[in-house]
Amino acid sequence: MRATLIGFSAVIMWSFLALFTAASGNVPPFQLSAIAFAIASLPGIVVLVARPERRHALRQPAKVWIAGIAGLFGYHFLYFTALRNAPAVDAGLIAYLWPLLIVVGSALLPGEKLKAHHIAGAIAGFAGTALLITRGGGLTISGEYTLGYIAAFLCAFTWSGYSLISRSFSKVSTDVVTGFCLATSVLSLLCHLLLETTVWPQTASQWLAVAGLGLFPVGIAFYAWDYGVKRGNIQVLGAASYAAPLFSTIVLLVARFGEPGWRVIVACLLITGGAALAARDMIIRKKT
Repeated sequence: MRATLIGFSAVIMWSFLALFTAASGNVPPFQLSAIAFAIASLPGIVVLVARPERRHALRQPAKVWIAGIAGLFGYHFLYFTALRNAPAVDAGLIAYLWPLLIVVGSALLPGEKLKAHHIAGAIAGFAGTALLITRGGGLTISGEYTLGYIAAFLCAFTWSGYSLISRSFSKVSTDVVTGFCLATSVLSLLCHLLLETTVWPQTASQWLAVAGLGLFPVGIAFYAWDYGVKRGNIQVLGAASYAAPLFSTIVLLVARFGEPGWRVIVACLLITGGAALAARDMIIRKKT
């Protein structure tokens, strides 16, 4: 129970990812990623300094490092890019299609079957997404937000893919997340220096948003999720992750980073409801 609750705390923290990113000002995506992941590595570094005997956890096969860094670096760069190039609520909801994609993807793994409710859930989720990317009732994606929408979609696929692949690394210690964060920070810094112009936060509130981003949604949440997935009830955590888009949207609306119009409300219900429907086997266990 304790490990499951720790894992669920990651879902709560991820609900603030869009808010902190939107409130961080005009810091370029790679620069923001470099700063956030440098901060995110601090909790793990503190543990490794205090417990030197745990440093051996960083000695992992190349495939573990490749999967971890590709997942963290790819997901957050795409997420930051989406929020910089599309409305925060829209981009956040599209990016949070990852729980649905995890359910559908896991159903295609060996020993599993893709059932009717998986397909129905996927249709509902994409119907909700369609409401966001069609303006004025038309079928043409607004050119103004095209880059942001594409990045948000890729973001969802990146995290769901990383999550499915990471299941095969269940014996890898959570301490390795520290290394993932450090490597992602360095890669982000290199990309920033090559591709972007440095823009620092301009106000105290923007600095606080960057610090909050690095400590919680980009930091402690990854350690908590890794610990919960490996030691807690994976089915409960999988179902709980579908609450993330709803929590995230509520947080953004309360902070006035979006308007609670009918499209947002219906899209939120379709995406969240579709994910829950697709996860029916995880939520309602069959009696044996």
